[in-house]
Amino acid sequence: MHPEYRAAFNAAFDDGVYARYQAQLEARLGCSFEFRLVETPVFFTDDIVAKLTDAARAVVEQISDTAKIAEMKKAIPAKWDTPGMDSLPSFTQVDFAICRDADGALEPKLIELQGFPSLSALEIFQRDAWSELLAEMPGLAREWACWFTPDRASYLELARRTIVGSHDPKEVVLLDLDPPKQKTYPDFAATRLLFGADPVCPSDLEREGNRLYRRDENGKRIRVRRIYNRVVFDELMKSGMTLPFDFRDPLEVEWAPHPNWYWTWSKYSIPFIDHPAAPKATFVSELESIPDDLSRYVLKPLFSFAGGGVNVEPTRADIEAIPERDRHDWCIMEKIDYAPVLTAVDGGGVKVEVRMMFFRPDDEARPILAQNLCRTSRGKMLGVDFNKNYTWVGGTVGLA
Repeated sequence: MHPEYRAAFNAAFDDGVYARYQAQLEARLGCSFEFRLVETPVFFTDDIVAKLTDAARAVVEQISDTAKIAEMKKAIPAKWDTPGMDSLPSFTQVDFAICRDADGALEPKLIELQGFPSLSALEIFQRDAWSELLAEMPGLAREWACWFTPDRASYLELARRTIVGSHDPKEVVLLDLDPPKQKTYPDFAATRLLFGADPVCPSDLEREGNRLYRRDENGKRIRVRRIYNRVVFDELMKSGMTLPFDFRDPLEVEWAPHPNWYWTWSKYSIPFIDHPAAPKATFVSELESIPDDLSRYVLKPLFSFAGGGVNVEPTRADIEAIPERDRHDWCIMEKIDYAPVLTAVDGGGVKVEVRMMFFRPDDEARPILAQNLCRTSRGKMLGVDFNKNYTWVGGTVGLA
């Protein structure tokens, strides 16, 4: 989005740059990528950084209100209500589309949010790889940052405190279903390299009383004292996997983040937000009437990932077909008009979404804005299914 940096990058870009970038990441992480990496970073201007940070912090401040949290907790299903929920989540993601206002200036518009981790470690490796390549391009050799902390070291320390806490990293596990098969595995590999926490499938844990244990690569049994929780509940429910514990059990373990935040801070939270960057959103259960012009709205399930179930062209019949008992799990939200703000080397416009990532270590009272992640699109929506056969789409990082 920075016109000078974009022009310099596009002038210096060729397929060899992209190939070297991919090769560097795969070599450093020791794994391949199952999701598409974008051919470029996103270059932020100071103006859009200021707008993104102001909007993200304001949104998090609003949903941190105790009374709102009490209402949002109603989204927690009894079957998954885990004891020991903390006052605010360890990880928060706030996603913004980059749009243009009536005067043509760039502005962020809230898409969704989640009290759940994202690619907290991978973005550092992406930034490092791009920094080395940009140093070879005319006009782009400078100290690039993807973080909102003072520097790289302070970001890593904040992330370490949030992920590992006060524990030996061997006693901390990154928990997800069959980690090597997850598309996000490169971030798991990056987490192990940076912070020492191993990715572990919950079915591989062992339970003794209310304590959990894992086996290391040598078969040694190790107590699990903290869980860096990456389990997506809709994936868990679909998997039919049998676990050695129930999330409702009083386990002697710390959660980062606590599982209840998956439900509490989610798309379910958007109707509670009143901010210029937030589109109007209403639970389907609370609609007084279905809008006449549905072309201005999207229909969203409140608990899904990667755009699953989102209907960008809803009809009255689609809304009416939602069973009464499920209507509180859906919202209609004003449609966001992404602007093609990034110019690809072929001259085409590319849409950009920016994830603002907050961390809250156990000894911090409030979430701290830490870094960003970007996704780009040329399709109707973000996500692989909507961007097949396109280039300059997928996951990347924003640099300033």
